[in-house]
Amino acid sequence: MDAPSRTIPIAEPRISSSGSWRELFSGAHLAAALVLAGGVAMYAMNTFLTAALLPSTIAEVGGSEYFAWVVTAFLIASVLASMLVTRLLGRFGAARGYLLAFAVFGAGTLGAALAPNMEFFLAMRVAQGLGGGLLAGLGYAVIRQALPEHLWTRATGLISAMWGVGTLIGPALGGLFAQLGIWRWAFALLAAVSFLLGALALRALPAGRGPAHPSGRFPVASLLALVLAASAFSVASIVPPGPATAVAILAGAALILGFVLLDRRASSSVLPAFTYRRGNPLKWIYLTLGIASAGAMLEVYLPRFGQEIAALPELPAGLLGATVSVGWSFVQIFSVSIESDRGRRRAMVLGPMLMVLGFGGYALLQLAGASAGTVWGWAAALVLAGSGIGLAFPHLSVAALRSAASPEESAKAAAGVSTAQLISNAVFSALIGVLVSLGSALGTAAPAATAASAAATSAAAMGAGVAVLALIGVGTALRATRSLRPGSTLSPA
Repeated sequence: MDAPSRTIPIAEPRISSSGSWRELFSGAHLAAALVLAGGVAMYAMNTFLTAALLPSTIAEVGGSEYFAWVVTAFLIASVLASMLVTRLLGRFGAARGYLLAFAVFGAGTLGAALAPNMEFFLAMRVAQGLGGGLLAGLGYAVIRQALPEHLWTRATGLISAMWGVGTLIGPALGGLFAQLGIWRWAFALLAAVSFLLGALALRALPAGRGPAHPSGRFPVASLLALVLAASAFSVASIVPPGPATAVAILAGAALILGFVLLDRRASSSVLPAFTYRRGNPLKWIYLTLGIASAGAMLEVYLPRFGQEIAALPELPAGLLGATVSVGWSFVQIFSVSIESDRGRRRAMVLGPMLMVLGFGGYALLQLAGASAGTVWGWAAALVLAGSGIGLAFPHLSVAALRSAASPEESAKAAAGVSTAQLISNAVFSALIGVLVSLGSALGTAAPAATAASAAATSAAAMGAGVAVLALIGVGTALRATRSLRPGSTLSPA
């Protein structure tokens, strides 16, 4: 029987100050911060770098029919690997665990640089996803071991900002190498950086093993349900709009529900066991985190819509694609400085509200043949939406990090931050693709439709859909903060 509902206290740092950026980047902590942030940056940069390089890759090695699966294979492998983070730390510790993750990611990236055909390239994308999923999860899970508690908020802000930095650098770097006709060298450069960071991890991070994972069977059924759910949503984004789309979406939703039911009853669960207990806020924290991170997934489509709707040249269209990340990264720098518990809880709720306003505003501004003023309106709305992500994200991450008194459950809750983020990326990127496809079909069917008007309808459907998702995030954030009060450690119900 579930425990009765009660209020769960949220931890305040044992040291009143949240630390400073100067201290985080000091000699004592700089190398560890570079490894933690660098791992997430590798993952995020690779995602958007590959998107920019893919047309050149396909032109050389063929396999255009596998275009969608280049992303799908990577994301599914990432989700699977992220759930192994706690076991990896328990077996190898932070330093060797990071070395293994960077080695797998680097080997997959180097293999992609040498790929003779698309089938081999897809296999290397799976290897990249396995290494990238580990890197994304380790970034949050190792904070507890590598840094003092009063730097946790700064560190989580730095790590989550890497998602925005990756989306800024990835497209520009990929576009540059593609323009020069040397796409393979982009992957080679990424592999070299990965190997260097792996070597640095051995010197910068604790060598001892982390908390051992509780004994028990590997949660095969839960993981299988999640992988199948991500696959179903991915299929929904590529089949022609119609009954097949509805069936795939319903199948994905049913599999997500199946995951929750299976994981809740599992003796060895993917997420912390107390996530599912009545009155515990961790499930609402994870949901809000997932929705916030999913808001950045529409950036992939922004350059395309900029060119099709407003006839933007390639460079301005590419810059438009980074607007959400600009807002996210900039605001997060200041958000991590919020000290009071009340201020942090308000940031958790205000963030999704800004996402609703920003993405909703972008949807309302969609007009065929958009003027320069309208394009600036798009940019302002998207920066506002990204600001909401940056405002809420670090405080949600720290709330999850402090979600248990025991090191074992706390490590698993921390790893769950990236698991929720990666699952959301896989699921919501596919659903955004469905919105784009349905919007395009609706726009094409309209009287006197043009390519620009169809694209505007598609962009409006995408923006409105993500705004509705963010509105749900307001509700989950409120549920999370109502279960939090200042005073002591956040503990299981």
